Parts: sequence; C-alpha cells; structure tokens
Amino acid sequence: MFADNRTVPDQGRSEPPGTPDAGRPIDPDWAWAPYKPDTQRPWDLRRAGHLFRRAAFGADWGQLQQALADGPQRTVDRLLRPDADVEAFHRTYDEYEASTAGSDSADGLRAWWLRRMMQTPHPLLEKMTLFWHDHFAISNARVKNALLMHKHVQSLRSHALGRFAPLLQSVSRDPAVLLGLEAAANRKAQPNEQPARTIVEVYSLGPGHATEEDLRSAARAFTGWFVLRGQLRYIEREHDTGTKRFLGEEGDFDADAVVRILLGQPAVSRLLVRKLYRWLICETEESDDALLAPLVESFRKDYDVATLVETMLRSNLFFSPAAYRQRIKSPVEFALGIVRGLEGMVSTTQLGQDLAALGENLYHPPTVRGWRGGQYWINRATLIGRSNLAGALLSGSEPYGDKLDPAAIAKKHGFPDPEPAGRFLLDLFLQGDVEADVGDRLLRDVAAAGGDLSRRLRRLAGTIVTLPEFHLA
Repeated sequence: MFADNRTVPDQGRSEPPGTPDAGRPIDPDWAWAPYKPDTQRPWDLRRAGHLFRRAAFGADWGQLQQALADGPQRTVDRLLRPDADVEAFHRTYDEYEASTAGSDSADGLRAWWLRRMMQTPHPLLEKMTLFWHDHFAISNARVKNALLMHKHVQSLRSHALGRFAPLLQSVSRDPAVLLGLEAAANRKAQPNEQPARTIVEVYSLGPGHATEEDLRSAARAFTGWFVLRGQLRYIEREHDTGTKRFLGEEGDFDADAVVRILLGQPAVSRLLVRKLYRWLICETEESDDALLAPLVESFRKDYDVATLVETMLRSNLFFSPAAYRQRIKSPVEFALGIVRGLEGMVSTTQLGQDLAALGENLYHPPTVRGWRGGQYWINRATLIGRSNLAGALLSGSEPYGDKLDPAAIAKKHGFPDPEPAGRFLLDLFLQGDVEADVGDRLLRDVAAAGGDLSRRLRRLAGTIVTLPEFHLA
C-alpha cells in the first residue's frame, strides 16, 4: 500500500525531465521547486483532490471544480489566504465555544471544534491547529478545566500559521499546558522537571539533544511559575536566581531565556520540518536529511510556519507519486471527508463520541507525545468502526438523521440518473482514482439494483468511503 518516501515510487505514471528515477534519491532542488503543470503532469481532478485532502479536510464538488479552473497556484493561494471574512467567523465560534466552557468536561468544546472544521472558510488554518494540538499534546483529562482548554486551542489557532517563536513562548506560559504537565506549582526548593523536560525534548529539540544537567537547569529556570485558581502567577521569591548551565550557555536564566536558547538550536528546525513533512507530504518513511536540508535552513532563519507550509504545498514533491496517498487519514479526516464532500452538517456531539471510540478524542491526546498516527490508526477493530461510522452517517436515519444525501448532491450538480450519479460519487470521493474493474462493478450494481435511487446512492457512497483508497490522504 505504501512506498518508501525517500525515493519516487514507480506507479506507472510518466514524469517530466528532472523528476528523479524510481529507486534514486530525490534531488532537493527539484523537490522544493514549484510544481508547474504540463502534458506529462497535468493539473487534474486527482491532484486537486490530493491538495484538499492534505491542506483541508477534503472538498466538495464546487471546490474541486473551482480548483480545476484556478490551477494549483491560485488554489494554494486561496487555501493560505481565503477571500472570506475569517476573523468574523472565528469570533462567532469563539463565543459559541466559550458558552460551553464553564465545566470540567471538554465534550462541548469537542463538538464545536468539529463543527468549526466542517464550516470554516479557512480549512488549512484548522488543519494546522490540529497539527499543533498533536504537537503540544495537552489533555483535559489532566487539566480538568474546559475554559483553560478553550483558551489553549484558541492560542494554537492564533499562531497556527504564524511564527513558531511566539507560539513556543505562549505555550511555555499557558496555564493549561502547566496543568497538563502536572506543574501547577514550581518551587525553588523543589524544581518540577516535567514541564522543562517536555518543552525541551518534545516541543523543541527532540530526544537526545539535552543532557540531564541541561534539563535540571531548565527546570530551575522555570521555577516561580504557578497556576492558582486557573490563573498563571509568578511568585518572585520562588524563582531560583542561581547560575545555570543550559545547552552550552551559562547565566541566571529564567523561562524566557530557556526558550530563547532553544530557538537558537538547529535541532528545533529539523524536528518541526520533519513533523510537517510527515503531516503534509509523506509519513511512510522518515525522509533523509539531504532532502529536508533546504527547508530546515530556511525555516531556522525566522520560524515562519506559513512560508514553510506554502513551500511544501506548492512543491514538485507534493504533487508527485512520492506524496500521493502516502498518509493514512486520521478518524477526524476520514469523517470530515464524508461530511464536507456531501455539503452537510451532522450532530457533532455524536460525531465527537464516535471519533473518540476510533482513537481520536479531541482535547484528549493520549500522551504528551500526541497520537501515534499513521498505520496505528488502522487495525481490525478501527476498520470495522470506520465502516460502521460511514454507514451511520449515510444511512438517512438516527443517530445522524438524513443530513447527508448523496442523491440530492448528485442531482444538485447535474447528475440525476443512476449511473452518472454513481460516477459523480466516485469522482467526488476518490477523484476517479480507483481500479477500473472495481469502479465499473460499483456502477453496474447501482444501475441494476432498482428501487429508490436515494437508498441506492447511500449504499454506493458507503461502499466508496470504505474502499482502501478513501482511507488514504
């Protein structure tokens, strides 16, 4: 199912001059140059769908057709900088979320975030907010305060396509983060190593770059910070003012100094570029350092996340077979791909519960290292669960009701008859990228089945979204 992402796999598709041959290392200059469609690598429905799976949560038919008309560069422009009033949308949803954040439980927040993902005019921003929620993996199971979790994810969203330096600074002083790391109190007499260790080894450098002395010094630098009644407070007398040695520097460091020193380390850029590569391009194998080196060097200069994301999304490599369907959708991506494709809205309270059962419980990452993702999303139980969820979403009955209607969407876009409507659904969900014999059999079945067309197309859509191709982003 998957190929080694360090080489371009041979999938039987012709590539233009300059594309690396199968089995050979990818040339970084070619990889990160902007993709320009030509007769051998045309801008088509397949590549448009690929872009929306990675940079959003799938697309509806109108978005796919708009993308085909606009071309790849204009489509990426729209994803990065939408024409809609995004700020007004977020103000409205922030108010909705705040109204549900008065308890210990984050279930209401989870439902509103899923609704926001369904309706957002800026899906790339939500996709990146989800990325940072996985990177700074704080769970309400430990925070036990929905309002603090609301503010935490708000902060992630505000920095999601900004610069990493202020994001890391914000996270280091976030009450939800400190509570989530069991660091409500950090006294001079007993420095709490957990927040320092997590910020250094998980959020910034990765493992193996800091010594135990470095980590002890970082813990001392973070002393004096407390979370009292949900508020962050600094108690000066509890801060250790002694000399500390951290990553080759020496001084009376505080938390801000630790963040500053961290951001000067090359390992920070390497860690983040590698994680974003897996998120946006390919997760099947770790890429070699030479391929990522230009991005690592550029990102380290200013930690501009939007520029890094834009480079990846516009690149030759992104639109090559080395990236195509080289990620497994998370449960959220799987479900939202169905809902957004069918231009509908379903109960996100119920959906949040069902996605949690499939392993992706928003506001509740399983560990401080987030979700393992990749092939860990897929096993016998979760495949059955995904199939059941798809069936429930498309059944036209409870618990999701008739909010998603494949026949109505097919008719809306000019496909009222069985076989054309079936072909439309294959193009909508898979962009026609399915084995010919499988697609032909599905179309014959829907044409020959007889009976109510709405019911037939619901069954067909349920079959399509449980094919292996639909589980791949």
